[in-house]
Amino acid sequence: MKKFKGFIVLILLAVVGCSAATPQANLEPEKEVKKEVNEKIAFWDQQRKGTNFMNSKSIPENYDAAKENNIEFIRLAPDKWAKDSDFLFNDQPDANPDKDFLIGNADKYEGLVEDDFTALKADLDAAEARGSKVVLTVLSLPGDRWRQFNDYTNDDRIWKDFSYHEQAATFWKDLAERLKDHPAVVGYNLINEPHPEQATGFNDFWTEDYNEWYSSVENTPADLNLLYETIVTAIRTVDTETPIIVNSGLYATPWAFKYLKPIDDANVLYAFHMYEPYELTSQNKKKGLTYEYPGTVKVGEEKTEKAFNKKALKDFLEPIAQWAEKNNIPANRIVAEEFGTNRLVKGADQYLADLISIFADYGWHWAFYAFREDTWDGMDYELGTEPPTWEYWEAIEKGEQPDRKTVDNPIWNVLTKGLGVEKLQ
Repeated sequence: MKKFKGFIVLILLAVVGCSAATPQANLEPEKEVKKEVNEKIAFWDQQRKGTNFMNSKSIPENYDAAKENNIEFIRLAPDKWAKDSDFLFNDQPDANPDKDFLIGNADKYEGLVEDDFTALKADLDAAEARGSKVVLTVLSLPGDRWRQFNDYTNDDRIWKDFSYHEQAATFWKDLAERLKDHPAVVGYNLINEPHPEQATGFNDFWTEDYNEWYSSVENTPADLNLLYETIVTAIRTVDTETPIIVNSGLYATPWAFKYLKPIDDANVLYAFHMYEPYELTSQNKKKGLTYEYPGTVKVGEEKTEKAFNKKALKDFLEPIAQWAEKNNIPANRIVAEEFGTNRLVKGADQYLADLISIFADYGWHWAFYAFREDTWDGMDYELGTEPPTWEYWEAIEKGEQPDRKTVDNPIWNVLTKGLGVEKLQ
């Protein structure tokens, strides 16, 4: 019996001891492990709607106007800031600038041009001050000068010489190191509308032989996937978080997704442009306005007649959806970063409405081309469906903002509806 009582005492002491230890343990709770959120990639987790700034100079007040129209991100191409008034208003200007913006000289990259970077930084600071997010793209890379600054001919050196791949990677590494902490920047778009296909004699948007073509250039300088791999690797040595956006080939056509390789990086998005059928969307007063939407258009080198309506547009975009499904790429990593048509084309409003509807169905991000461009009025949609007045061009030439208010503007109505402007009122 004494032994049994002793056993009970031991148990009670153990229980009391445990109870006494409990408050002490509560005094030093385990520290919570906080996982830092990459806010820049998180920006893209829900569908975003934006536009393109493709002006001949930095126009900070356009960020204010974009914000008023519920535009969530701006795709900015500062290369065009190298243009001058002769380029803008002369049909046959001297297309070669004194230097290539930021890269100094596309013939050989030797470091960022400091004055150009200062101008870019000021523009990005203006965007941040106004609450705008920016995707930064470039029109030129070393060995790949933008054709409008290259006597209107393609500069294909980057697709023939690996040394330009390395120079392009060094350029982007230098730029990323400077901009990685800038709060306005939510994407590096490595090159606008790459077209290695044309450098090797392949240029028909309407053929289905993209994979066959790619097999002939894989692992050569004309391999777009290799260029991207080289640049992405370089950027990630200095900036692991800022999203990187890559275009498909042949001017970012949807069909070139067929040979695009997914990049092993969680912070990469994939982008395309949509102006097809180009024979329709590029019409203007000089070319004539033969086609309308919906309607039949002759396309491709064979001038094949095709009927275009919403279904046909969706069919043209189908390679993107197939590629994304095959490679397990979510919808919020796909960007329709340029789309549009000349506003004088009959049915332009319906064309834009159908595309926006398709993008909504897929859940892709989108950015229309363009917002208040000062070099071309064809897609300045706030002007409506009429040619601009002489007052418009006078204001542009003076560097002033022209009057863009129109009484009845079905095109702008489509875009503002897509942007959700009516929800803000």
